Amino acid sequence: MIRLAALALVATSFAPVPAQSAPAPAWTLPPAVAAALANAHVPASALALWVQPVDAAKPSWGWNPDFGVNPASVFKLVTTSAALDTLGPAWTWKTGVYLTGPVRNGVLQGSVVIVGTGDPSLVMERVWLLLRQLRDAGVRDIRGDIVLDHSGFAAGARTPADFDNAPSEPYNVLPDALLMNYRSVTLSFQPDAAGKVARVSSEPPLAGLRVDATVPLGKGGCGDWRGGLKLTSGDPSRWRFDGTYPAACGPRNWPLAYPEPASYERRLVAALWREVGGKLSGQVHDGTLPPDATLAFTFESPQLAQVVRDINKFSNNTMAEQLFLTLAWNANAELSAAATDVRQEQARAMLSQWLHQRLGVAADDVVVVNGSGLARETRISARALGQLLQSDWASPAMPELMSSLPIAGMDGTLRRSRAPAGRAHLKTGSMRDVVAVAGYVLADSGKRYILVAIVNDPNAGAARPALDAAIDWVTHDPATQP
Repeated sequence: MIRLAALALVATSFAPVPAQSAPAPAWTLPPAVAAALANAHVPASALALWVQPVDAAKPSWGWNPDFGVNPASVFKLVTTSAALDTLGPAWTWKTGVYLTGPVRNGVLQGSVVIVGTGDPSLVMERVWLLLRQLRDAGVRDIRGDIVLDHSGFAAGARTPADFDNAPSEPYNVLPDALLMNYRSVTLSFQPDAAGKVARVSSEPPLAGLRVDATVPLGKGGCGDWRGGLKLTSGDPSRWRFDGTYPAACGPRNWPLAYPEPASYERRLVAALWREVGGKLSGQVHDGTLPPDATLAFTFESPQLAQVVRDINKFSNNTMAEQLFLTLAWNANAELSAAATDVRQEQARAMLSQWLHQRLGVAADDVVVVNGSGLARETRISARALGQLLQSDWASPAMPELMSSLPIAGMDGTLRRSRAPAGRAHLKTGSMRDVVAVAGYVLADSGKRYILVAIVNDPNAGAARPALDAAIDWVTHDPATQP
């Protein structure tokens, strides 16, 4: 969970453009919400709001409810709802492990081939378990190679720098059929006052990567402690520090996307195979499954309900993208491997079709770009998102979806919210010029409401108190208020 939370960083976006002209609001904003917007210097016109009871279309309340706004990571509600509905909460990814030769006395006279199908849960511990399972299957010494088959999502034209020119940020890691540990490295710093250094460790182990074991301690407050380290990480085999680490910072972690993503899985598998006591005569390299290989075992992911929980609780963009492409993969399993760009188009078409089945004409103005919401062009109205949440409430997978949402003031991306603790299950969205929440709120009366609140404005970051005020307002039952 710690790793998932650390890697669930979100990025930046832009101000909204209405998809259509919105009608005049039917009611005035709650005073606390209006005041919070005014204090943030954000105009009321930048807010799109939708509130309704979960069990009825009316009464409902809307403020700019039909504007096409950028929802940021709140769009993950669309992706995860579609996945739970079409795949089912118990659905799993299956990573195939194949052998190309016989095994005698623990020695494989051939190669191991690992074939990815898009599993977003292959963190370091699960890769270790996969390799341990290979050892338990009787393979200790591989006289050939370990071949990694990524062909399920063939490489497309995108790069990690495309969104905001920040390729070292984990939220920009691109999807891959055999993605491991989000292609990221977490640096940990532990101050040692006696030694006047901070001791540095890195995780996971990557074959061929060396990181400075210490960095001098510095004075002053934390501030821009990462900038002060002056880390040089462009070299995929050697990372150095030319600055200092402030002693006042205490222990800290710094997750980074690996600068050479294409080699990440090769380095990780090589290092972990040694850790489990395996021997390898050849190399770890990319390739495809040969026709004469035999299946040794399949390594299953956690069930989809658990993966959805990790996506929504911590707003993990990479996991959401893996799930998004899986929707296209599952719908077109008979097709040969397609480039990721093609899979993206297939997933967009499928998600748009699913939205029209759920919402009808209300889905006409929804703009689907990807599965994470990490895009500047994504658009959906507060009303359409509210109608989706009402549809979800009546679906068989409602308990799994609701339990996947952060709980206000308690966990996930809402753990620091100042809204009434424990009274709301809400997906959050946060990008430059965008803040948003959407989900379910429990009112004083015991009635549960759907709430969608999205701010698109250059000063949106300052408007978080307005979202907390909206949550608080709903907890006091809009139906009983003037």
